Amino acid sequence: MKKKVAFVCTHNSCRSIMAEGWAKHLGSDVLEAFSAGTEKYDHPKPLAMEVMEDLGIDMSQASSKLLDKLPDGIDILITMGCGVECPFVVCKHREDWGLDDPSGGPKSGFEVTRDLIKNKVVDLIERIKRGEFDGKAETTFKLL
Repeated sequence: MKKKVAFVCTHNSCRSIMAEGWAKHLGSDVLEAFSAGTEKYDHPKPLAMEVMEDLGIDMSQASSKLLDKLPDGIDILITMGCGVECPFVVCKHREDWGLDDPSGGPKSGFEVTRDLIKNKVVDLIERIKRGEFDGKAETTFKLL
């Protein structure tokens, strides 16, 4: 059974959207990927979309969404390192990836972040395939 994975950041406009894109592209056989933000934002950052599309990742469906758009039954909740504050989210596992936000910087900063996220997503997919998240009890986490 596929794991539901949610990537959460403040605005859902850069890091979490890139993580969702990588997860859908690389791990659709083992996971369902979602992303959301804790604060309203109009649209994804153009450079975030550009650096993903530079590598052939389809980002045509990417949009900035709030937490209330996440489905029920999240198995794995990944925060991106932005110190987000949000309501309780029920999930089975939570981790923070501690990534710096490249927003406002040059394209090269977005490329570095994109590549870091890819590596973390690949690792996550491998851990799912090894069964690391099977049988974990449901927990409620307050994102910090």
